[in-house]
Amino acid sequence: MQIDYNKRIFGLDLMRAMAILLVVFSHVTWITPNAQGFIPDLMSIAGVIGVEIFFVLSGFLIGRIIYKFYVSDTFNFSSVFYFWVRRWFRTLPNYYLALIINICIALYIGTQLPSNLWQYVFFIQNFSQEIPLFFSESWSLSIEEFAYIIGPFLLYLSLFIKSNILKSRMFLWITLIVIIVFTITKLIYNINDDIKEIKFWNSNLKAIVIYRIDAIYYGVLAAYISIVKPKFWKHMKYIALIIGALIFLGLNAVIPLKHIFIETYTAFWNVWYLPINSVAIMFSLPFLSQMQSAPKLILKPITYISLISYAMYVLHYSIILQVLKYKLPTESLPKFDTLVYILVYLSLTILLSYVVYRFYEKPMTDLRDSSRVKRNFK
Repeated sequence: MQIDYNKRIFGLDLMRAMAILLVVFSHVTWITPNAQGFIPDLMSIAGVIGVEIFFVLSGFLIGRIIYKFYVSDTFNFSSVFYFWVRRWFRTLPNYYLALIINICIALYIGTQLPSNLWQYVFFIQNFSQEIPLFFSESWSLSIEEFAYIIGPFLLYLSLFIKSNILKSRMFLWITLIVIIVFTITKLIYNINDDIKEIKFWNSNLKAIVIYRIDAIYYGVLAAYISIVKPKFWKHMKYIALIIGALIFLGLNAVIPLKHIFIETYTAFWNVWYLPINSVAIMFSLPFLSQMQSAPKLILKPITYISLISYAMYVLHYSIILQVLKYKLPTESLPKFDTLVYILVYLSLTILLSYVVYRFYEKPMTDLRDSSRVKRNFK
């Protein structure tokens, strides 16, 4: 696999690699369900943080793209639709492949398919309700897809507003409006929340589209700042990194130390915990987006994991680990055998993800640059 390292930003690859590794390692807890203590608890949190990193990073990358075509003189609905087409070539092939494989696995092992299976086709399986125990990691992909649609569509509608506001400023206002609206949805959820426990929160707020779009738009806000205030963005990278680290570490350290749990501090968990994490991750972007390269010993494996991260995400849990658990349950395995099991799980995830990326994902993504796609959609 040939990689042009000069066209990549190592810091963003590092974010993506860290995010997927946190998610993949977090699901080791399914292999060791009886494990207790600090490390298993930390691994459970790691999965949450990994997805939040994905959200903010995704917002940053698409935000820079959206901003540039929005402020151009040629911006129209065709621009919006072409953006969507390019995102769909990037996101849909892996998603539908994983969906089909999940259906085949369910039929093979004899588990019942969800009654709302059709909703997975349109990414609405977790739009406003808890996702079934089927292709469960798809919850974050639904949030991303709706985030890709909402922002550009609102920007297009802004063309019909008679105003003297500059496009650059309008982009900022729309970004802030999206963040505010989806913070309000969490406030509404908090008012109506009757079940105050972390498992319910995890599946009925954290993983629901109508409460989570703002996570991606913190990244879009960072993209706006990076373009409009490039000197500020450049000079603040160390200070912002320190502030972000202090917020992130302080938040996630104070919670267990001060026993700030959802049963007692419901509003904090329902409304503020996830956005504060998003802000902390956003503060790391000035530093990481300017980290162009690294020593080859680190550069190559991080870039490799970054490239196959999407395939890893859709394959590792509901496909690879589910089949492994079906063929060989782990509840009674000795410690050494459990360690071997974990290594097999990680190895299979990396190997099969490379195969999917190399022979399916990348060819499908490359189609968006074909003359036929550009001719019909650009």
